Amino acid sequence: MQQRQALDAPLAPSRHSRPAGALAALPTPAVALAVLMALMLLLTGCGKDGGKGGGTSAGPSSAGPSQTVADRVEPLAGTPPKPQLPVTVRSADGREVTVRSADRIVPLSGSVSEIVFSLGLGDRVVARDISATFEQARKLPVVTRAHDVSAESVLSLKPGVVLADTRTGPGEALDQIRAAGIPVVVLDLPAQLSDVGPHIERIAAALGVRDAGAALHKRTDERVGKARQGIPRQEGKKPRVAFLYMRGSASVYLLGGAGSGASSLIEAAGGVDAGKESGLTKDFTPITSEALAKAAPDVILVMSKGLESVGGIDGLLKIPGVAETPAGMDRRVASVDDGVLLNYGPRTDAVLRSLVAQIHKGDA
Repeated sequence: MQQRQALDAPLAPSRHSRPAGALAALPTPAVALAVLMALMLLLTGCGKDGGKGGGTSAGPSSAGPSQTVADRVEPLAGTPPKPQLPVTVRSADGREVTVRSADRIVPLSGSVSEIVFSLGLGDRVVARDISATFEQARKLPVVTRAHDVSAESVLSLKPGVVLADTRTGPGEALDQIRAAGIPVVVLDLPAQLSDVGPHIERIAAALGVRDAGAALHKRTDERVGKARQGIPRQEGKKPRVAFLYMRGSASVYLLGGAGSGASSLIEAAGGVDAGKESGLTKDFTPITSEALAKAAPDVILVMSKGLESVGGIDGLLKIPGVAETPAGMDRRVASVDDGVLLNYGPRTDAVLRSLVAQIHKGDA
């Protein structure tokens, strides 16, 4: 008997958005996370940006080196789950999709890959998206470039099911995979901490391992809760944290606002999103001295490759307006690995612990 599970919970609208150039157009708030990850992969998919000193800082008041999150996922303990199939699920694109086999899984997103491996189904994964860089997935063949999937590469691997998200495209490639009889389940993007558990359970439902999904949801919630217990007692004001997205080689310098995808993490770590608090309602806006002065961050949060791309903290301080902020004057910079910072999933607790340690450094 087939099981039915809805996958269309209310997350970000289902849209595929990729800028034609580095700053061809600023993204709309509804697709902030999608555009951020698209920018990240588009500009870094072929290798690291130039520049050194990505996690190095100087001075006693500096936030110190990047807090590296272990580039490895942890499957659920015990015997791997056995998929109970077939199941019919509703995809985020409105289609009802029947999955009959999970023997050969192709996840077209790094965050989805993390969840599949964490559920204990890693030995069934036969390909990876370019953003799936964690240790267990590295040797798998890559079937995407940025969020563009190669239908021919996917079909050559004879998958039983393909898991995409609302960034994945082009649509013609997904249609080609469907036309070959392969079920394609499209998932909405988690945009905040509260989306993690439901996202896990949607993926588990599509693979016929709902019990494992509930267990991973519970484990993730418990670990996030423990990570938040590490926030120092705050008698004064909370640290103001500005999220900057940077790619020096492409001259991309953006300040995150309310829709950047980072607000939920910053707030969960006991900070205040300085961009959001200063009135930036968009996802990102170009960095200006005026915008930074209004945000007045105590700490600047960056992705590690972004920091490396501008020449480390010394290079970051040369960007107009940065050196004049409280964070710039104190050299307080927090950096987290690109592949995990906004990948809301089973490793988000490690991201939170890293943020807590960095943005509260020196707090009682």
